[in-house]
Parts: sequence; C-alpha cells; structure tokens
Amino acid sequence: MLDLLIKNVNLANAEKAQDIGVVNGKISQISAQIDTPANKVIDGRGQLATAPFIDSHFHMDSALSLGQPRLNQSGTLLEGIALWGELKPSLTVEAIKQRALELCRWSIARGTLAIRSHVDISDDRLLAVEALLEVREQMRDYIDIQLVAFPQDGFLRYAKSEQNLLRALDKGVDVVGGIPHFERTMSDGSESIRRLCEIAAQRDLLVDMHCDESDDPMSRHIEVLASETVRQGLQGRVTGSHLTSMHSMDNYYVSKLLPLIREAQVHVVANPLINITLQGRSDSYPKRRGMTRVPEMMEAGINVAFGHDCVMDPWYSFGTHDMLDAAYMGLHVGQMTGVEQMKAAFDAVTTNAAKVMQLDDYGLKVGANADIVICEATSSVEALQLRPERLYVIRRGNVIASTTPRVTQLHLAGSDSDVSFSKGLF
Repeated sequence: MLDLLIKNVNLANAEKAQDIGVVNGKISQISAQIDTPANKVIDGRGQLATAPFIDSHFHMDSALSLGQPRLNQSGTLLEGIALWGELKPSLTVEAIKQRALELCRWSIARGTLAIRSHVDISDDRLLAVEALLEVREQMRDYIDIQLVAFPQDGFLRYAKSEQNLLRALDKGVDVVGGIPHFERTMSDGSESIRRLCEIAAQRDLLVDMHCDESDDPMSRHIEVLASETVRQGLQGRVTGSHLTSMHSMDNYYVSKLLPLIREAQVHVVANPLINITLQGRSDSYPKRRGMTRVPEMMEAGINVAFGHDCVMDPWYSFGTHDMLDAAYMGLHVGQMTGVEQMKAAFDAVTTNAAKVMQLDDYGLKVGANADIVICEATSSVEALQLRPERLYVIRRGNVIASTTPRVTQLHLAGSDSDVSFSKGLF
C-alpha cells in the first residue's frame, strides 16, 4: 500500500509521462504505470512534476520591510545598506519573525521549499539571528532553511563583526558569510576572505560570500576566494554570490578566472532580479546589464544557481518569492533562449541550487524525499514561459499547498459563445 500515488505527470528529463509512488515520506517508485493501491491518489493530467524550487540566496531578515523607514530613492546598493542601517535600531525579534513567517507562507504557495538566507550579524544584539533561528525551527516541517552569518557592515569594517559572527555560529547558524567589496580597501576585502575561510575550515562549515557586487571591473575578490578555497581545502563547500563585476571585466582576464573558479569547485549564485536593478546605476548609455556571466560559467562547468535575493525590502521593491520569476529574468538578461539554455535556467532554481545548499535526498528519484511540486505546465520550458500556478506542493508525501487551475472566461461582443482558456493561452 502506497501512502501517495501521483499519476500521469511529466518529469523534466523523461520522454513519457510517469507515475510516482510515495511511502513514509520517500519516493518508492517511478515508472510509466504503477498499479499499487494508495491511500491518496493525485491525477497529474500530464502536467509537470518537479523537485521543489530552491532559493540559494535570500535575505529573510529584511523581507517585506519595504518603506521602513523610507523608500530607496536612488535604487542603489549603498542607499539600501544605509536604509537597513536606519531601520536596525527599531527592529524587534517578533517583528523580524512575523515578516519572515509571512514570507515562508508565500514561498510554500509557490513551491519554494528550501531557502539559504543571509542574516545580518552587524548588530550586537543579534536580533535577526534569534528571530530566524526560531523561524527555522518553526518551519522545519515545511521548508529547509539554511542560515548564513552575514557581516552586512563589513567583517573588518565593523569592529565587533568577528565576535558577533562566532556568537551566531555558536547559536546554530549554518554558513560563514562575508562582503569583501564593502570593506574600506581592496586589501581589507582580501584579508576578510582569508580570515572567514579560516573560520569555516576550523569549524567544518560552508562558505557563502557576497563577492564583487559592484560595477568595478578591477574588483578581484572572486579570484582571492577561489585561491583561499583551494589553500584551505574547502573545494565544493564555497559559494561566490553576485559576482556582478565580472560583467564589466576584460575578456582575457575572465578567460583566466573561469578555470580558477572551476578548479576550486566554487559554486556561483547570480541574482538576476536585483542585479539588473541595482547595477549600472552610474552609467549613461550604453548601460551595463550587471548580471554576471552565467552562460559562460555554465559552459565552463561551473555550478551556477539563481537566487531571488530580496522581496519588498530596502534593496528591491517587488517580488512574490517565485523562483520562476528569477529564472525568467536570468534567461532574458543572459540571452539564454536556446532550448537547452532554458532548461539550464530551470535547473538554476532547482538541481543546481540544491548543490549549492548541499541538500541530501533532493530530486525526483527513488529514495529521495517526496518533496514534489506539480505545475500547471507540461514541461520545464513551458513553466518558464508561463510562470504557472503550482497546483500541488507536496512535502514528505503530504500536500501542504494546492491551487485551483487558472481559467479565464472571455465575454466578447459578436462572438457566438463565450470562450474560456487556461494557462494564459487561448
């Protein structure tokens, strides 16, 4: 007897529709026809079934704080940091927690069931750390939340950053973070990378650095991060996030840099929605796109994921935490319009992001966790085209969210009868 049987769904890499059987929260069978009785049956009707969407770069502590204390008028990264600094003195654990829990509900509805959230430790009270540790525990049955100790005001630039970072790790924060381009000098940025990687190596932790998030083509922190990754034996455990300066770098230098990143097995997370919004603000025309060189890195064998980064906060005034929106923007900015490139963009918010977070038992395969999203689309490419409803969101074999298929009824003058259509298509 199966606990759950999902009939007739399309998988991203399967040629024919499949059935999926679930027992004890795990996928027990995947085949073209499963006849085993089940306690619950879902008819997928030829729609896409995928492993959950993953946001491998997010800031849950600032999410949904838009307009507090005011809006970002310049639209720049630096004004966003200044605004967050103005808001921090009035923050409370409960306020951060309630905003984060609301964001989690948005995430579940859109099938985003794993989030790596950076949490600001440049606050001696560590209120955001306390709040998000509570949220992680409260939501653990629904979302995998991985927390990064993030020195927003600079690891060396803010006097108590190291002390606070170590306190946060002792409390249970999972990953060592940094922001080398926000240090006072390029050399300070490099020194912060070395020290933070040392801490991660000593504690056997992962690393995720906001790295080269600028328009400066001479910013070189990803080179240092790759070097330190190898020097300290952290291959496969380090992520460089943003890397927007690479968009402005000389092609010859990038041809040297990409093999270094690949050799160090450094993961990369681009954040298309925020990168295309924040970067190039000082340009007239032509304007730089700002997003890092995603297709080139993928072609070089580097694992690249897309993050949402922000939702309605001092840096970004939009978003519903739909990872298909991030992938959709990413493929546009990266001009990834070939079929295989579009599939790669879908992977950037699913399987590639799972590698960044090192999630165990992820994916639609026998023995993996029965975490499954059924979309109102027939393929991963169509899901990107339509950003459709998530008909079912399943966690460990249990349906935790469901949405009615989208149907629009047209009432047009002169028509013989009313016309209805679904998926946004006639």
